[in-house]
Amino acid sequence: MGQDIIGFIGAGNMATALVKGLIESGVQGAEHLRASDIHEERLKKLSADFGLPVHPNNLALVQDCTVIVLAVKPQNMREVLEDIRTKVRDDHLVISIAAGIPLKMIYEVIGREIAAVRVMPNTPALIQQGISALAAGGKAHEGDLEKASRIFEAVGRIVIVSEEMMDAVTALSGSGPGYVFKLMECFVGAGLKVGFDEHTALRLVTQTFLGAAHLAIESEKGLSELREMVTSPGGTTAAGLAVMDQRGLAPLLEEAVEAACQRSIELGKDG
Repeated sequence: MGQDIIGFIGAGNMATALVKGLIESGVQGAEHLRASDIHEERLKKLSADFGLPVHPNNLALVQDCTVIVLAVKPQNMREVLEDIRTKVRDDHLVISIAAGIPLKMIYEVIGREIAAVRVMPNTPALIQQGISALAAGGKAHEGDLEKASRIFEAVGRIVIVSEEMMDAVTALSGSGPGYVFKLMECFVGAGLKVGFDEHTALRLVTQTFLGAAHLAIESEKGLSELREMVTSPGGTTAAGLAVMDQRGLAPLLEEAVEAACQRSIELGKDG
């Protein structure tokens, strides 16, 4: 990314994942990364683990960087923006990963429209297997979106969407790992009921989910075709799927995603 200096306001799990991904992929060296956080121990750990310079406050970081990644909780976003608003320059690219916070709120607090990209990553980014959705703001040009894309490609894959879809993205892929872990818990519980010990059930379930996901990514067949490949008429898979259909698995998941989407909208209004 050339000589851009990328600064992370907030040094939590996602910022750490991005720093790790950028360095390990060779996209950005530690000397071109910065971080600030109200928790001194987080900064010490980030600096010790990856060797990047850290700043004691947000204003110093903003002055030192050309790209600012707002990696803070949604409820803290307004306070952080008010803290840095006087130091945000027109040549800055601001990237927000706060769920539910619209770009218009960032513009409102900063006092003007700036080059900004809103991103919704998910937790598999912690092992460089995430999926991030990016939406560019009004003043962000193609080069800004390319910069943001390279940052998040360092921790997985990306999709480009319009900002109006970000609440849906938050509900589907942002919250999605939580749904998957819940399903895995349920499958492990079912395994215990049919006689497995927990270790064996967990190993069977996690590898099944992993293998199925890889097959879905790498196969040219659609999900329905892949499901049909496993489902012999009158067989064991058909018996299990029949119960899922009878109990309404599809509408249940649709309702869960809709509830998460509505909560994302509410978070945006609260901000």
